[in-house]
Amino acid sequence: MSENKKIKIAFSHGDINGIGYEVLLKALEDPQILELITPVIYGSGRVAGFYRKALDLPALQLVTHNAGDDFDENTYNLVNVVDEDLKIDPGMETEIAGQASLASLEAAMTDLKNGKVDAIVTAPINKHNIQSPTFHFPGHTEYLQAIAGDEYKALMILACEHLRVALVTTHIPLANVAKSLTIESVYEKIEQFDKALRRDFGVVRPRIAVLGLNPHAGDEGVIGNEEQEIIIPAIKQACENRIEAYGPYAADGFFGSGAFKHFDGVLAMYHDQGLIPFKTLAMGQGVNITSGLPFVRTSPDHGTAYDIAGKGVADPRSMRQAIYAACDIIRNRQRYDEMTSNPLRKQYFDRSKDNVVLDLTSD
Repeated sequence: MSENKKIKIAFSHGDINGIGYEVLLKALEDPQILELITPVIYGSGRVAGFYRKALDLPALQLVTHNAGDDFDENTYNLVNVVDEDLKIDPGMETEIAGQASLASLEAAMTDLKNGKVDAIVTAPINKHNIQSPTFHFPGHTEYLQAIAGDEYKALMILACEHLRVALVTTHIPLANVAKSLTIESVYEKIEQFDKALRRDFGVVRPRIAVLGLNPHAGDEGVIGNEEQEIIIPAIKQACENRIEAYGPYAADGFFGSGAFKHFDGVLAMYHDQGLIPFKTLAMGQGVNITSGLPFVRTSPDHGTAYDIAGKGVADPRSMRQAIYAACDIIRNRQRYDEMTSNPLRKQYFDRSKDNVVLDLTSD
């Protein structure tokens, strides 16, 4: 992709009874967005119109297409993927809304895999009503991992301007966290995070802080052995492979003291350990990023927010940041891949001839 080419971004509309359409329409009304991207909404013109009128939002001229079409570069594109007669119940969990979420997600991913769009930004889903024979996952991250295939390993990262948090375990019960940790699994996530910071975020020499699992990072085995037996060996392995990983740090003091500001990324052992402090510090400005896959996916850092759905008070900043992050990651990956795919050619002078350079890496 050319550096100057507009990026086509697919938007799955998420749960139609949540705040997805509200934050999406509010984010897209910013004229700078249309200068940067070609938006393609996979959803419903009727639902978009409902929220625009109900919340008195500025009208966007949506050009309707079929899935697989070539999309107009300087317009707001819409692919209708659901029955236009579906019932809209703001703030309610319904089976119909779950079906509409899945239809949108599947259509957007099909076009993404076929190269019709360059990235996907997902609006929030309800993880309960979207369940079906084709979606039996605890969230977007695991679904996208399955789409990508076993040769790829998804890494969940929450990012804002001053903090990036990645997770070793994602959507699993807390009771299963400790027994799911191994030296190999922790090291794998450190290694993935290091590559993501380099490739997706453009950090030349990442410094990664690794959190402990137990209170006080185990207090040298007094409150648990996972730090001594699993996390410290994983950090040592990372350092042996020239990854700058440090820790383990006790999570409470680490965030409370502001120590996170001295690192390029923080690796948490489980979901709430990383996301509670992240959302406390960056709610409304953060982005959920699925790294490690052959495509780019970002999302706002919030859920369906049924309690404020249809009231016109939802904050679009996180959705807007998700759009910007998708663009940044595409550009960063392009630059990183170009730099690393053509290492400095090995050359030497043949002293038997006059300054003839022989290229030892040419075909």
